[in-house]
Amino acid sequence: MNMPAVPFIAAPALSKIDNVAHAFFTRDGGVSTGLYASLNGGRGSNDDPDAVAENRARMTATLGVKRDRLATPYQIHSPTAVVAFEPWAKGEAPEADAVVTATPGLAVGISTADCGPILFADGGAGVVAAAHAGWKGALGGVIESTLDAMEKLGARRGSITAALGPCIRQPSYEVGPEFVTNFRAADMDNLRFFKPAADGKSLFDLGSYIVSRLKAAEVATVEDLGFDTYADETRFYSFRRTTHRKEPDYGRLVAAIALRS
Repeated sequence: MNMPAVPFIAAPALSKIDNVAHAFFTRDGGVSTGLYASLNGGRGSNDDPDAVAENRARMTATLGVKRDRLATPYQIHSPTAVVAFEPWAKGEAPEADAVVTATPGLAVGISTADCGPILFADGGAGVVAAAHAGWKGALGGVIESTLDAMEKLGARRGSITAALGPCIRQPSYEVGPEFVTNFRAADMDNLRFFKPAADGKSLFDLGSYIVSRLKAAEVATVEDLGFDTYADETRFYSFRRTTHRKEPDYGRLVAAIALRS
């Protein structure tokens, strides 16, 4: 029986690269129920493991790769990028927040629920990557680590396309003064990514911050799709929305990319 394809969001810039398949998956098209409805790809959630496995199989089918050919890391909000040659078994994935590959037919992906999912491709060199960029990873250098790993496999920054998918956006991302202090300490210019909110708090523009890091790293093409995970409950999971509602858990969105074999 053919596995059903599921809805996803495509980045126009990545879609122009003929030898690359990619997807920013939404929460639609899966088999999970309740808080996880429906395309929960998070192995770290408390969802039924069989449902998560089925959801991930639908994702790989949509990408055009075999069921077991999706490599995702054990994410820790770090700047670490690793190279994948084969998928890792559940429980054996390395601690990292970006995965790079030059292996055709192998999808690499990350999971998010407000953090920034970034997909990278140098179609000419045959190198792709997926990075999980929350505020801590973005500030710590996960973007630059991903690019360094891609270059070691033959990619060139002047040929790389990067797309930022659905993440929490400034109107939804209220933070305290200690958060602002972290960014100001790294670079005073980072204050431009904050605007005042009530009670001495600020609203942080994670998307623009990620884009600025990509451009500063001299990535050739940078695209921000602009979707807000917190504001759009119909299509996206959100850790912050779940926290505000005091719900016990949340689903994870998957962003993945592969070289066509």
